[in-house]
Amino acid sequence: MERRAFLKQAGTGLATGAAAVAAPALAAELPTIKWRLASSFPKTLDAIFGATETVAKRVAQATGGKFQIQVFAAGEIVPSPGVLDAVKDGTVEMGHTASYYFIGKDPAFAFDTGVPFGLNSRQQSAWMREGGGAALMAELFKSYNIHAIPCGNTGAQMGGWFRKEIKTVDDLKGLKFRVGGLAGQVLAKLGVVPQQIPAGDIYPSLEKGTIDAAEWVGPYDDLKLGFARVAKYYYYPGWWEGGPMLSIYINQKQWASLPPEYQAILEDAILAAHGDMQAKYDAKSPAALKQLIGSGTQLRPFSNEIMAAAYKAAHELYDELSEKSPQFKKIYESWRKFRDDQLQWFAVAENRYDNFMQAARAASNKARK
Repeated sequence: MERRAFLKQAGTGLATGAAAVAAPALAAELPTIKWRLASSFPKTLDAIFGATETVAKRVAQATGGKFQIQVFAAGEIVPSPGVLDAVKDGTVEMGHTASYYFIGKDPAFAFDTGVPFGLNSRQQSAWMREGGGAALMAELFKSYNIHAIPCGNTGAQMGGWFRKEIKTVDDLKGLKFRVGGLAGQVLAKLGVVPQQIPAGDIYPSLEKGTIDAAEWVGPYDDLKLGFARVAKYYYYPGWWEGGPMLSIYINQKQWASLPPEYQAILEDAILAAHGDMQAKYDAKSPAALKQLIGSGTQLRPFSNEIMAAAYKAAHELYDELSEKSPQFKKIYESWRKFRDDQLQWFAVAENRYDNFMQAARAASNKARK
């Protein structure tokens, strides 16, 4: 079944299910609840930030307005990197973020979002929902007083914006590059100087030359953020984010205090938003990329040399982190087996189909000329 159609049907089913749950909940005179949600993202990025607005809207509709969630953009209550602690400490009831922002607390957080040369978006969902990922991550989040639920995926991201061409590994040495998650540690092995900068601060940093290159998500967001005005070369793929997942954090005590009906409604709303985000990026990115190229952006693939060196460095890092962190090792061993099985499966049907379609499209376009 075509993916977007599936997501649309799934979303319709979730809305129907939420409404069915809501009816007895309201009849039972369940409490009026008002929560606050702190996002790690600015309002201008409607695909990511909009996921939380979708959650709030669906929850309010399904409960007749009895369960209200007020959404705050990055910096309005806490800065982007402060979302985990804000939820853990009960400053807010909920948060929406990328867990790999918090690898300084524990490198295992990276698996909740995505790691270099990891899973694509479908595989990430499969690992979380059917491959044991949710249970493994729940053990980690429990120690931070958080109940986490997947909420969104961008699909495979781009490799970022560079002021100069990057052809060899040597071209990376000394490069100040804004990049998230474990990718910074991988790239550091290749001579890059990684920088952690929130979305709203990337453009001025690139414009002023504080950094030499930056990655965010892909064409739809990057066009909005204006990176093409200050960097010419646009690289792909973002091998560090083959299918990065976002998550809703809920304070564990607050989650436990919710009536079961509200828990079900909230979970359904989050699942609907999860599918909506990927659908929006898939639908909006092609036109955005065409617009960027039309305005002078130079699209470039990372060379095989760079990809191979990064792959080697990434797996060296995973071995190092496994020696230092029992939690990382436990998750990594389970995750790696799942990834290897998925690669074997995708090679059978998915890759053959995708490769043929790309070749057929190229041949068709050539014939028309």
